[in-house]
Amino acid sequence: MTIGIIGSGAMGAGIAQVVATAGHPVRLLDQNAAALEKATSSIATSLRRLAEKGKLTPEAAEAAVARLHPTETMADFADCGLVIEAIVEDLGVKQQVFRGVEAIVSAECWLASNTSSLSITAIAAACQRPERFVGIHFFNPAPLMQLVEVVPAVQTRAGLAEEVKALVASWGKRPVLAQDTPGFIVNRVARPFYGEAIRILEEGIADIATIDWALTDLGGFRMGPFALMDFIGHDVNYRVTESVFTAFFYDPRYRPSFTQKRLFEAGYLGRKTGRGFYNYAPGAVPPTPTKDERLGYTILHRVLAMLINEAADSLYLRVASAEDLELAMTTGVNYPKGLLAWADELGPLQVLATLDELYAEYRDDRYRASPLLRRLARNHQFFLSNESAAVRQ
Repeated sequence: MTIGIIGSGAMGAGIAQVVATAGHPVRLLDQNAAALEKATSSIATSLRRLAEKGKLTPEAAEAAVARLHPTETMADFADCGLVIEAIVEDLGVKQQVFRGVEAIVSAECWLASNTSSLSITAIAAACQRPERFVGIHFFNPAPLMQLVEVVPAVQTRAGLAEEVKALVASWGKRPVLAQDTPGFIVNRVARPFYGEAIRILEEGIADIATIDWALTDLGGFRMGPFALMDFIGHDVNYRVTESVFTAFFYDPRYRPSFTQKRLFEAGYLGRKTGRGFYNYAPGAVPPTPTKDERLGYTILHRVLAMLINEAADSLYLRVASAEDLELAMTTGVNYPKGLLAWADELGPLQVLATLDELYAEYRDDRYRASPLLRRLARNHQFFLSNESAAVRQ
């Protein structure tokens, strides 16, 4: 199958490298000739570097390079069996692009968007044959990150998502199926990792260094929420939070913070600008955390309860299966364990108690417990045990 990729930015180039390495001829489209040349050169360099490290044979690397065909003309998509769009997160622009694609490709060609924040159904609505449309959401950098979220639209024909999932798995990725809801799995379930950490900071319970220490040293997360937001960039992280909040009809669970918004407005975007929650200027002294375990576990359990509640509600509302929820969070954002397994370890009753205490104190609907979490706690059941299987049906 020949695969077309629209957009030669970081995501488009990364996806092109993945599918070329997997053996597919690739048409990489960009109307910016300089960007296209840069992407093509970068992919070739990356593949040859993998060969130098012994992760590919030199022959395999050169074969993948040879499969890559940069183009500035959409007409070259005529022989594609799949076209994946990876351009700006603008619904109107994406819809316009797919109208153009449909005029070129065959009736059997699958169409896909790599969007992380827009409705797959809304993009598909612009197509004359929306039944062949699906979301294929890679994570950055695409060649390294194993998780891919496969998201059918309302219009997607029955069985296509499973076929796409099998294709993605053949590329060496670990695909999961998600409903077309805001944020899909990862960008929905992970929101409290950032939002509740900022809330704790704003309340003056602990500073950024202490919160990050609690989540990494006590919780086992690879990066604390503030270090991670700085790494992602507040231009990206804040906008995703704002997008999810708006898409969920302003549900308080996903409410953005003024603290992060002000960083974004000031241009303090994190590592990329040298300043965010932390100062990355040469010679800057990083803040010292207060390593108080009692305080640290209070922080950890508060953030963790919110994450578990989001995973529980995603399971309750059939956003994804329990297996895919666990896989998404351990491979997509490298959580130390799946949130449902973590809930079982702590006990749903204990997680519920934490949420109910927060709700009693703040009377804020962001702390409302998922009906599934409450049901399991009441019945002394667990998320991943046979006893709770009936609850998930």
